[in-house]
Amino acid sequence: QSLFYCIFCFLSISDNLTGVLDDCFCDVESIDVFNNFKIYPRIKKLAERDYFRYYKVNLKRPCPFWPDDGHCSIKDCHVEPCPESKVPIGIKSGNYNKYSQAANTMSDEAECEQANKLGAINSTLSNQSKEAFVDWARHDDAQDHFCELDDETSPDAEYVDLLLNPERYTGYKGASAWRVWNSIYEENCFKPRSVYRPLNPLAPSRGKSSLSLSFCPGLCLEKRVFYRLISGLHSSINIHLCAEFLLDEGWGRTVWGPNIQEFRHRFDTAETKGEGTRRLKNLYFLYLIELRALSKVAPYFERAIVNLYTGSSEEDGETKELLLQIFNEVKSFPMHFDEKSMFAGHKMEAKTLKEEFRLHFKNISRIMDCVGCSKCRLWGKLQTQGLGTALKILFSEKEIQNLPEHSPSKGFQLSRQEIVALMNAFGRLSTSIYQLHNFRLMLKEKR
Repeated sequence: QSLFYCIFCFLSISDNLTGVLDDCFCDVESIDVFNNFKIYPRIKKLAERDYFRYYKVNLKRPCPFWPDDGHCSIKDCHVEPCPESKVPIGIKSGNYNKYSQAANTMSDEAECEQANKLGAINSTLSNQSKEAFVDWARHDDAQDHFCELDDETSPDAEYVDLLLNPERYTGYKGASAWRVWNSIYEENCFKPRSVYRPLNPLAPSRGKSSLSLSFCPGLCLEKRVFYRLISGLHSSINIHLCAEFLLDEGWGRTVWGPNIQEFRHRFDTAETKGEGTRRLKNLYFLYLIELRALSKVAPYFERAIVNLYTGSSEEDGETKELLLQIFNEVKSFPMHFDEKSMFAGHKMEAKTLKEEFRLHFKNISRIMDCVGCSKCRLWGKLQTQGLGTALKILFSEKEIQNLPEHSPSKGFQLSRQEIVALMNAFGRLSTSIYQLHNFRLMLKEKR
């Protein structure tokens, strides 16, 4: 294993992308070995399973912050929805909190009886009281959510086959794309006002050094973590675009592949005046955060009641087995991020900070509806929702520990939309670290 550490260390794009990460006790080399040999092959297979390849999303929601720029006219921006006839019957059944076959095959009589019982309770309430209960339930529901979730019952929500609409460079750039990221960084990220950072998050630093959270006195751990999560997500997305770049188009032949020059432009130490290394370290930090969330939520999925139902018992069994293999590997990782150090101060201050943390991230999830490219919007929403689900898990440890074995929990639930986003978002991070290794090899060969 030490041999692998030496290899990865030697192939680093920068001598600085090694060693221990800030705010945790894990090193880059250990993550490389663990991800590329244990996690990536399995998470890639999981993303190909029916349960995880179909994602229901509303790509027509208007931007809530500025007038819509209109959708990208580049053909590669287009997302091809999946006809419902192609979606497995268990997935489109409509009840996203039913996981087992038994739950999905409840007889009409049983459902009718259950509805009558609920109706009998509601009949004793005034209309005003009913509305109040609905508002309270909606408010309680929202307290756990770090993302603005799409309404899956909306006529504009459609199933998308993620395998047929892969994340890649579409040509979407310029003012529209810049405004999205600028809004995320400038309006939503906790950052010290006294430290200069260029408006364009990808622009090389000029004059004073760019924002380096390692040298930000007075910035608490929670706010450093928040910024590093956003920076890590940005870096991950940029690696995907560099790895699946449009290299050639003509005579009916389209070639996608890695663009080394584009990668160097975004991450090379010399071209970014040191910012590239920080961006990549934040990618590793984000990986550790989502890895920790998976280790925490494993008991939720290990219960017999959770079957990841698609309607095919053979498919469902194989998917569950593969998922549990991933969780076993995740739990074996010895250097997890310790989230207990977060929000550990004065009770009221910690509660206020946690709520501010949640609302900032929820606002970022809404900004994803401002992305003009449909394919970029799809993958931006999915990865943001996946990270939001990971944060929900990390802040629900007690509820997960008290889960009943043979019945759904009222204290902690994940919808199918959240489950699909969680695992696909982590799969994207795993892919980024794997592709980063490939870029190191190509740069070494080029030198």
